[in-house]
Amino acid sequence: MISSLEYNTERNHLNIPEYGRHIQKLVEHCKELPSKEERNRMAHAIVGVMGNLNPHLRDIDDFQHKLWDQLFVIADFDLDVDSPFPKPDPEVINARPERMSYPQKRPRYRFYGNNIQGMIDVATGWEKGEKREALTFIIANHMKKSYLNWNKDSVDDAVIFKHLFEMSDGKINLAVKDEDLLESKDLIYRNTNTHRSKNNSRRNNGKKNNRNNNRRRGRN
Repeated sequence: MISSLEYNTERNHLNIPEYGRHIQKLVEHCKELPSKEERNRMAHAIVGVMGNLNPHLRDIDDFQHKLWDQLFVIADFDLDVDSPFPKPDPEVINARPERMSYPQKRPRYRFYGNNIQGMIDVATGWEKGEKREALTFIIANHMKKSYLNWNKDSVDDAVIFKHLFEMSDGKINLAVKDEDLLESKDLIYRNTNTHRSKNNSRRNNGKKNNRNNNRRRGRN
């Protein structure tokens, strides 16, 4: 009894594990059939079973073509049958995709993030005027808020203007403007209230769900 046990370490590798061990054994048996007529008949039967195991593939174009390609993959491309579709090329199937280059962005001040740099690039591309000036002050206030999120302390507007000047390669200089940014306490207050409102809404939803559950239990 013990000698008849078969361990996974002694079995062949599953080329497509989603189909399981039984489909692979059927394919291996199909490869060993002596006549091509028998192999063709069994190959069609195996493809039918594979289709029943994956009914979601029926919505995919060339459903049968995909199943026959998978049949040859399971058979290690060593199956002598008449396929209704061109046999897949092992080199194409096993080819690795080209390595994708990861975008390397190294902002000068990481606590501002890459989106701020993108906004600055957009602003520098606009013609000088009221719209561009309004956008630059919006960016500066957002930079100040990001700085406070990182530092949790007050920051002088001159620091933000200096960083904006450097990040825009000298194209935006708000230091010469006679305007101030929002107060640090106002930006912190806004962030705190936003988090509190989100937490309160979650608590209220949780209490409402508990009350509804208790009512349902009482009815039952």
